[in-house]
Amino acid sequence: MKKKIITALISVSNKKNLKPLLNILKKYKIKIISSGGTYKEIKRLKFKCLEVSEFTNFPEILEGRVKTLHPKIHAGILNKREKKSHRKDLKDNNFDNIDLVVVNFYPFENTLKITKNHKTIIENIDVGGPTMARSAAKNFEDVTVITSSNQYGELIQELKKYKGSTSLNFREELSRIAFTETAYYDSVISNYFNKKTNTVFPKKKVFHANLVQQLRYGENPHQHSAIYSTSSNTNLKQIHGKQLSYNNYNDIFSALTISRSLQKGKGTVIVKHANPCGVSVKSNHLESYKCALSCDPVSAFGGIVSCNFKITKNLAEELNKGFLEVIIANGFDNNALKILKSKKNLRLIDGTNYTSKELFKFVSFNQDIMMQSEDLNLFSKKHFKIVSKQKPTSKQLKDLIFAFNVCRYVKSNAIVLASNETTVGIGSGQPSRLDSCQIAINKMKKFNLNSDNLVAASDAFFPFVDGIEKLVQSGARAVIQPSGSIRDKDIINFANETNTVLLFSNTRHFRH
Repeated sequence: MKKKIITALISVSNKKNLKPLLNILKKYKIKIISSGGTYKEIKRLKFKCLEVSEFTNFPEILEGRVKTLHPKIHAGILNKREKKSHRKDLKDNNFDNIDLVVVNFYPFENTLKITKNHKTIIENIDVGGPTMARSAAKNFEDVTVITSSNQYGELIQELKKYKGSTSLNFREELSRIAFTETAYYDSVISNYFNKKTNTVFPKKKVFHANLVQQLRYGENPHQHSAIYSTSSNTNLKQIHGKQLSYNNYNDIFSALTISRSLQKGKGTVIVKHANPCGVSVKSNHLESYKCALSCDPVSAFGGIVSCNFKITKNLAEELNKGFLEVIIANGFDNNALKILKSKKNLRLIDGTNYTSKELFKFVSFNQDIMMQSEDLNLFSKKHFKIVSKQKPTSKQLKDLIFAFNVCRYVKSNAIVLASNETTVGIGSGQPSRLDSCQIAINKMKKFNLNSDNLVAASDAFFPFVDGIEKLVQSGARAVIQPSGSIRDKDIINFANETNTVLLFSNTRHFRH
C-alpha cells in the first residue's frame, strides 16, 4: 500500500547530509516543518520551511525543552487516515496530517564519552525526538519514519521509485528500526543512572549493543552467530587474514584477558579452545614466546598467540614457523607485517586500544541470563599468607603469584606448574582436581621441561592431601592455593613435613 507524502517534519541533532534529502522533498512538493537549529539549517540551505511554533501556534518554551510535544504534532502523526472518527477529530481541531518524520536524537551516548558533568548529561537526554519516532513507528501504515542520516539514501530512492510515495514494506522496516533506536537510546540512559546510583543488579536490566559483524557460523557450522559490542566496535583492529569466526573471538577475548593481567609490555599468552596452553613473562620477547610455546607445543598448533607488546622482525620469523590461527599484539612493525602477511589466512589483530572497561560477564541459557563481576583484580603479596614453616625466596614468591594469576584463567579444576615465570604444565577442565594435577605433570614430563625451582598453583583448595602430595612428588617445592577446606591443617602439616613452601589465598578463582 503506497502512501503519498504531503508533509514532513524534520528535527535532527545531526544536521549533516540534509541537502540531498531536502532536494528530493522539494522535487515532490513536500511541505517541510522544522524547529530550532534544524529550522535554521534548512533556511541556511535556502529551502522553504515552516517553523514548528508557527505550525502549532505555540512558542518553544523552557529553553527548547518543549518544542514538538504538542497535540497538533502527535495527532498529525498518529491519526489513522482511513478511520472516519480520526479524520473528524483532525478537522474539528484544524489539525493536518504529518506523513514523514525525520529525527535523530541528542547525542547522549557520545556526551557520556566527553563529560562527567551530570547537568550537561541530563540536558542531552532527548525527549521530543524519541517520542515523535515512536508515534510515527506505531502508525507505520500511514507514516514513514527516518531515525538516522544513513537512511536518507534509501528514502530518496523510495521516493523516486514511487514518485513521492513510500511502500508499506519500506515503512514497516523503518518502524522496526525506529523502535530499536528508541529502545537502544533508553537503555543507554537507564544504564547511566544505574551506574551513577551504584545499582549493580536492578530489578529490570536493559542491555544495548551494536552489531559488529555477522559471523560465518557459531561454534559449529550449523549454528548461526554474530558479535555485538556495547561500543561502536570491539577496539580490535584486524589488519590481515580471513574473517574472524565465533571460536576465534572466544579465544581472542580469553587471550587478551590474560594478557591484560600481566605487566604492561611483557608477556606472551598462547590459547587453545579458550584455555591457556602456555604463558611466559620473560623480558626478552623472543625468549618469552619460545618459553610459552615449549609448555605445550602440540596444543599450541592452530592456537592463538597474544603478545602484550609490539611484534618486531625476529619474533615474526619465529611465529611464522608454526601454524597459528590468530596473532594479537600491541602493534606490528613494518618488517614483521611483511613476514606474517606471507600467510594469506593468518589473522593479525592489533589490540593496542583494547581495554577491559566493562567489568561484568554475562552467560545466557535460553530466556535466562546470569551476570557477574569479572575476576580481574591484580595480585600482590598482600593477597596471600605464608602458612608453612618454610618461607619462599623472592624468586619463588614471584613464580607463585605468576602461576596463581594464570591459574584463574584456566577452566576449573585448574592446576598450573611454573618455573622462572613461565608455565611448564597446565591441567584444566577436569571434574577431579587430582586428575588435573596428573595432566599438568604429564604435560611437563612429555615435553622434557626443566622442572628446577618448580612451583604449583591451584584455583581452589585441595580437599585431600593426595593432590598436593602428587605435586610435591613431581618436584614442586612451593604451592599456592586458596584456603577454606576442613582439611587445611592436614595440607599445612604435609607441607611442613616435606619442607614445602605453602601459601594460602583468601579468595577462590574458579573459571567454569
